[in-house]
Amino acid sequence: MAFRKEPPYTHGSPASTAVVLVNLGTPDAPDAPSLRRYLRQFLSDPRVVEIPRVVWWFILNGIILPFRSSKSAAKYASIWTEEGSPLRVHTQRQAAALGVQLAGRGHHQLQVTYAMRYGTPSLPQVLDQLKEQGCTRILVLPAYPQYSGTTTASIFDAVFEHYRQVRNIPELRLIRNYHDQDGYIQALRQSVLDHWELNGRPDKLVMSFHGVPKRTLLLGDPYHCECYKTARLLAHSLGLSEGEYLVTFQSRFGKAEWLQPYTAPTLQELGRQGVRRVDVMCPGFTSDCLETLEEIAMEVKHDFLQAGGKEFHFIPCLNEAPAWIGGMVEIVEQHLAGWPTMSDVAARDEAARQALISVERAKALGASQ
Repeated sequence: MAFRKEPPYTHGSPASTAVVLVNLGTPDAPDAPSLRRYLRQFLSDPRVVEIPRVVWWFILNGIILPFRSSKSAAKYASIWTEEGSPLRVHTQRQAAALGVQLAGRGHHQLQVTYAMRYGTPSLPQVLDQLKEQGCTRILVLPAYPQYSGTTTASIFDAVFEHYRQVRNIPELRLIRNYHDQDGYIQALRQSVLDHWELNGRPDKLVMSFHGVPKRTLLLGDPYHCECYKTARLLAHSLGLSEGEYLVTFQSRFGKAEWLQPYTAPTLQELGRQGVRRVDVMCPGFTSDCLETLEEIAMEVKHDFLQAGGKEFHFIPCLNEAPAWIGGMVEIVEQHLAGWPTMSDVAARDEAARQALISVERAKALGASQ
């Protein structure tokens, strides 16, 4: 086996810790060559497309890449900003804000960075950089709240494959999901309430999650169940009845059956039924991207209005909302437990704070009994 080149081990080197926020990825530019490179890497992942490799190779290289790259480039061009891809911009900002918040809570012996599963900065590239910087403990935080073999597991694959060629492997922790974590749910709740405070309430709130083939559910993937749990918890936090919200699945690809109900047809039917206003949010995406800004805020909006709907509102993703950065801090701190990321003074202060919280909870519990 050929090992990756790595810095020599120095006895007595101080240990350090890093958090890597990993998102799906994005092309480097909204043009056909960039899309071709990005789609080839993305759609070549056997976690994403489970069609036999030989058959899929001909479909991907003979049909999809030659014909879809230009169409996809035009879609990306419609959402591209002066700073670049929205997904990359938001992910970079999230990582920076997370680092600031964690440092403010005493985690001074910790660095936070970000990587992409597909595209740049690539996950192997970032892991190599951390290795060169002497990181001996790495926490991987996927940008996917709900676990799926098509997303989270693919990140895990990339991490393990990278370190299969590394001699001196750091201590690793990988966050599997946080679909029901309170900080995440409360951040979603706050984003909805903020939107309603400015724009009023809709006739129906639609929670659109990214779709996956139905066979993944039948084969044991928990994604479908975790999406519905997120939706139930969010609806409960908002005080919504079952008739006031819907769960749908978007971004269907190919001819196979995917998780239903599908987002676009559902919105068209709501328009035909005379539903005047819908608000649509995408809880499974923590950063706005092509699937939210173009597919939902443009295409699905058009479908709803054409079908007879009168008012369509897209509620942006969490992005860098303070409530979400705070939620990320909670998630990360839970998984950093036991790793020395604080100075001695900060660690003592945090221990005192946790002790005070425990006392207050015990008092509250006693009062409720």
